[in-house]
Amino acid sequence: MKKLEEYVYSIPDFPEPGIIFRDVTSILQDADGLCLAVDRLRDMVKDLDYDVVVGPESRGFIFGVPVAYAEHKSFVPVRKKGKLPRETISASYDLEYGSETIEIHKDAIRPGQKVVIVDDLIATGGTTQAIIGLIEQLGGEVVKICFVMELAGLEGRKHLEGYQVESAIIYEGK
Repeated sequence: MKKLEEYVYSIPDFPEPGIIFRDVTSILQDADGLCLAVDRLRDMVKDLDYDVVVGPESRGFIFGVPVAYAEHKSFVPVRKKGKLPRETISASYDLEYGSETIEIHKDAIRPGQKVVIVDDLIATGGTTQAIIGLIEQLGGEVVKICFVMELAGLEGRKHLEGYQVESAIIYEGK
């Protein structure tokens, strides 16, 4: 079987010149790649005491749900504003070209629950910071944050200091 890194397509000059886009869909479209990615994420949490997996829309769903299922944990989605049907709390954060607001159901995390965040990619860390804020506002404790890929050149880990962060693949550039 190939290494996980070998399933990632790197597309130069997308979405703009000088950027190398790391395409996670090439992992998903290969059964071995998907299994390898989920297994790597499961290895990151195998000896960890936690109650729930949280994943942001939409690729956090793709990787978080199979981890939660396989580890017999619950899964809590974090979605864009206006997508969840019950009472929510929200957090806004800045993007490169604007801002975004995400939400979580107000009853999704109980005080004292230990939470693992799973997502496909860490870039600047803004989305993950906002998710941490929502979890902690509800009384949860983030015990680990797991990513399939990390763009280390964007220094997203700096925004997550004090939290245990692990990535299956680390790219040194942006």
